[in-house]
Amino acid sequence: MSSLFRTLKENGAIRWVALLCLALPMFASYFFDDIFSTISQEFEDPSMVALGWSMADYGFYRSAYSLLCIFGGLIVCGMLLDRWGVRVTGSVFVGLMVAGAAVITYAISGSFASSGLYGRLSAVFAKPSLSLAYAGCAMFGLGSEIAGVTVNRAIAKWFKGREIAFAMGLQLALARLGTAVALIVVPRIVDLDGYIPFSETSRPAAVGMVLLLAALVLWALFVAMDYGSDRKAASVAAGGSPAGVQERSGNKDEERFRFRDVIKVITDRHFILISLLCVFFYCCVVSFRKFATAILMPRFGIDSNVASVMVAMIPFFTLVFAPLFGAVVDRVGRGTKIMVAGSAMILFAHLTVAFAPGVPVFGFIAIGVLGLGYSLVPAAMWPSIPKIISDNRLGTAFSLVYWVQNIGLFTVPIVVGHIIDRAASPVSAEYFFIGLSVCAIVVAVLLSRSSDRHPELRLDEKAGGGK
Repeated sequence: MSSLFRTLKENGAIRWVALLCLALPMFASYFFDDIFSTISQEFEDPSMVALGWSMADYGFYRSAYSLLCIFGGLIVCGMLLDRWGVRVTGSVFVGLMVAGAAVITYAISGSFASSGLYGRLSAVFAKPSLSLAYAGCAMFGLGSEIAGVTVNRAIAKWFKGREIAFAMGLQLALARLGTAVALIVVPRIVDLDGYIPFSETSRPAAVGMVLLLAALVLWALFVAMDYGSDRKAASVAAGGSPAGVQERSGNKDEERFRFRDVIKVITDRHFILISLLCVFFYCCVVSFRKFATAILMPRFGIDSNVASVMVAMIPFFTLVFAPLFGAVVDRVGRGTKIMVAGSAMILFAHLTVAFAPGVPVFGFIAIGVLGLGYSLVPAAMWPSIPKIISDNRLGTAFSLVYWVQNIGLFTVPIVVGHIIDRAASPVSAEYFFIGLSVCAIVVAVLLSRSSDRHPELRLDEKAGGGK
């Protein structure tokens, strides 16, 4: 066994196996997160759904994903990641992600609707299934986000100085494949004709639970690989003694995270710009995707099956282009310029949805461009963080970016849900997304200009240094 772990991170094949073990749990997370995305239009008529949720209720449920994240959860857990390492922190929050998904699955099932707990909650809440699902979604969201932070931290640990942008892009692509599978599969396993009972709305969640349980097994495999790698590294550093395994090699006193390091992270101007770009950009895509079928169906006169295929183009495009663009960033650099270009693509996509002729081909063009932008910006943005933040603060840095992102993902679905409920047409929500896209472009341009003034940060350099 020791011979296997001796050159674990140096062995390219084993590094990619580790990446697979990190990416597939996120695939399961993304699948579960999007179990309602392509049937959200059904909530426009609550009387036809056993859950009884309205579009505003659905927006309220979606916001729960970010509830615990924005109220300190991500920041505290990010600091714990820097103190405890990827193995312990990841194990805790992958477990929380699975537990939250189990609560959601139960909350939207017929078993819960006929249980004594449902009756007791009815005395307190007008919609018990929504209340319990909200609690589960909050658990799932915190677990999933910290798991995502841990995965990024682990990739930085295993790939820094190597193919880090490509590795992050590939992980992102495999994770988003979970969204693509959900968008395609869910409308085809749920009977949307007529009244929709609990048995139909809970079916995708049951499939998602199977995937999440498999994800636990893969995460355990990564933990074993990471432990073996660090054990050998510690043995070499100690002159052959395997005692005192650490998740980081080097001088422990120099690398140990201190809570005051948070101040150093949040006062970094470039870190602030990356965080703002993250929140504006992801809200333009992720929050839009949650309501996409409700917007695209009346806008382009298509049915739910065509709309689900159209929306599925977003993650399918990232499956192909996120690793490709990551490799481009590794080879040619110019990361901040790529972020500007990707943000401009997002604006073009939303302008097309809002103002193009109501012909389906324009919908496909808009979503295709949205998918390209969704691949381009993250391929350059996430690898930029390890360039400006030291290794012992990376967990905190990633978690702070996710925290800012989740503030947007918490508020935007609520706003969009109310816009659609009150507006004459769901397409009215597009004006809001256009405004967010403009903000993303402005921040990306500011970041690019600052990078030009501070070449020592290497934000526009290729992997390994050099222009």
